[in-house]
Parts: sequence; C-alpha cells; structure tokens
Amino acid sequence: MTQSPSAPVSTESIQLMPSYTIPLALALSAIPLLLVQPWVSVVVGLFGLFLLFQAVTLRLYFTESALDIYRGETLIRRFPYSEWQHWEIFWSPIPILFYFKEVKSIHFLPILFDPKTLRAALETKIPRVRA
Repeated sequence: MTQSPSAPVSTESIQLMPSYTIPLALALSAIPLLLVQPWVSVVVGLFGLFLLFQAVTLRLYFTESALDIYRGETLIRRFPYSEWQHWEIFWSPIPILFYFKEVKSIHFLPILFDPKTLRAALETKIPRVRA
C-alpha cells in the first residue's frame, strides 16, 4: 500500500479492493428490463452506474482502531471499532449487503468490495458480538 500524508499510516491496515459484481449486474439487468418496464429499467441502470462510481472512487481501510472510508486521498468517514456492537454480511452464496450497528446508528452498505477480504478483516478486527 502506498503511503501518503492523508492515507492511513498503520502498517496493520487492510485495504479492501473494489468488486464490480453488484454494480455491473444491476446495470446489465437494466437492458432486458427496458423491454418490460422502461422506467424501472432507467432507475435500476442509474443505480447500477451510481454504485459503479462508488466502487471506483471509494476505498475502505481497516486500521488498528477504525474502519476508514476514503474518496481518493481524502478521509470522508471513520467508524471506530470501539463503537461497533454487531456486524453481518447478508446472503452468503452471493454477498450483497454489509450491515453494522454502532452505539448510536446502524449502517447498510452494498458489497462494493471483495467480500472475502471484507469478512476476513471483520473477523480479525471486530470479533462478532451480538447486541
């Protein structure tokens, strides 16, 4: 991992590589849907393109103390592990949704990153605790 002044400094950081499976599946499913429901097709296609843009531009780092989300070189959000109560990856055959609960909020994120690395990082950094 290349270090820069605003990038994570921990040698223990795990960077998640992007996965384009969900965005491309949505964008491609909009094509046949166009014949049946044009408006639904446009919405699904635009959502797929939005997720594709997010997968290309966002980077997730599991550092020693927090999950950091970067857009380019800019840190846009930090989720300290000390505030996590529970996490889950939904639908094991094809992971599509990542959920985690903090003390004050819950978060649902589409799987835009390598799901195997995501699960391994979660199991390493935040052992499961049901709340």
